[in-house]
Amino acid sequence: MTAETDFRSAVNMTASELEKWLDTKESKSVGQKDAEGHESVGHDSGRKIVKLLGKKKSDLSEADEAHMRKVVGYVHRHLAQRPSGDIKDSKWRYSLMNWGHDPLKK
Repeated sequence: MTAETDFRSAVNMTASELEKWLDTKESKSVGQKDAEGHESVGHDSGRKIVKLLGKKKSDLSEADEAHMRKVVGYVHRHLAQRPSGDIKDSKWRYSLMNWGHDPLKK
């Protein structure tokens, strides 16, 4: 499988869904903040994912493909750590959504 194929299967939110999500206080409430304490790594990644979803395969750079692999790795690791109980309003789900994956989406 290519980085793009893996990425498309890991990211199950559309660019518009992800953009709307990134504007919420819940989205901004989770994740490890950058050195200045501003934006979390996942939130920054979400903004990059929105751009990646809008690109054609032929326009992807090596840096884009590297970020796609990072997203796939994060989503797979995080899914393996699923907490018990209701995840609807959990920080676990919010973190995954910042990375473009909503575990409640069918």
